[in-house]
Amino acid sequence: MTRHVTFMTIDDAEHYTPQQRAAIVSAYPAHEREARARGIPVLGSGRIFPVAEELIACEPFRLPRYWPRLGALDFGWDHPSAAVELAYDTEADVVYVAKACRASQQTPAMQALTLKPWGEWLPWAWPRDGRRETLEGAGVALARQYGAHGLNMLSSHAQFADGSVSVEAGLMEMLDRMQSGRFRVFSL
Repeated sequence: MTRHVTFMTIDDAEHYTPQQRAAIVSAYPAHEREARARGIPVLGSGRIFPVAEELIACEPFRLPRYWPRLGALDFGWDHPSAAVELAYDTEADVVYVAKACRASQQTPAMQALTLKPWGEWLPWAWPRDGRRETLEGAGVALARQYGAHGLNMLSSHAQFADGSVSVEAGLMEMLDRMQSGRFRVFSL
């Protein structure tokens, strides 16, 4: 028995007119359109916001030296560790993601080799679940390991100015910035 996989998109559904296809695609949420209409997967790439990539992407540019910058690191092993460099335009109130990387099953020593070239001076935020001394986050000891390999880790986990650590509040703040044009991502 021979198997065959056929890949088809909505454009191959010739029983619809171009106008009907456009109407069907426009009815999908913006962040799902490419996946549903063209078979371009979204799951697995980490997209969680209902915002089309084109709305937040921008061409990279030289960051002004006076903009505050921060590295942010999410610990992971089987699910990838993720790291970004953020820059903040204080005059326009816009946050830029200037660099990003992710890696699975990499030790702090190996990740530090990738991240240190971003600037050894760059302060690094780490997740609140890193506080827990469990296998889930490996805790403060894991943050110390990154520090021992040359990353300038903040002394405490990431948190809001009032000390709270709500993931949902952080996601809503990011979404608000995306929808209002105040969160941009360099086309990496």
